[in-house]
Amino acid sequence: MKKNYQLELDNIINNIQKNNLTPSLLLHSCCAPCSSYTIEYLSKYFKITVFYYNPNIFPKDEYITRLKEQKKFLNIFPAINTIDFIEGNYDYKKFINISKGLELEPEGGKRCLKCYELRLLATAEIAHQKNFDYFTSTLSISPLKDSQILNELGEKISKKYNINYLYSDFKKRNGFKRSIELSKIYNLYRQQYCGCIYSQNNKK
Repeated sequence: MKKNYQLELDNIINNIQKNNLTPSLLLHSCCAPCSSYTIEYLSKYFKITVFYYNPNIFPKDEYITRLKEQKKFLNIFPAINTIDFIEGNYDYKKFINISKGLELEPEGGKRCLKCYELRLLATAEIAHQKNFDYFTSTLSISPLKDSQILNELGEKISKKYNINYLYSDFKKRNGFKRSIELSKIYNLYRQQYCGCIYSQNNKK
């Protein structure tokens, strides 16, 4: 039976407010547009550190463009709580290695699951090392990504690192629509493909 992960998030936030808490959250971000609504929403309740870790992005120039846009957004967005930033390693070979044998998989297939796992594992590891209260990712805001799969992965990884995973389905309640609006307001670069060379080729 599928869970309603927006309701799961509502319950966590209600508990936070009830106890007058502002827990720390390590938020993996795939790009500035996807982080825009997520940060607007969550910064009311959490002390956020954005973790930009995307070794899947190709070519490197595209990675740098998205990185600059992420930093730009964080510098100009009037968040209620201060937002910190960590850049992960751009280890493109790591992504290529996990993709071996899966090059011809369709978007959303097994290769993408490996990519989600790669980035969530890195996020949880940093969150564990730095004693964050929660970790999560902006990935569920995309209409092309299955929140059930993402949250099941997050829950599994949270047990490995003994750290709370923040359930989410950020596309709910017009989250994706709001991210488009915020991208226009802040003049953010919106990429035309997910990030990796295989998704880029699919757009040709």
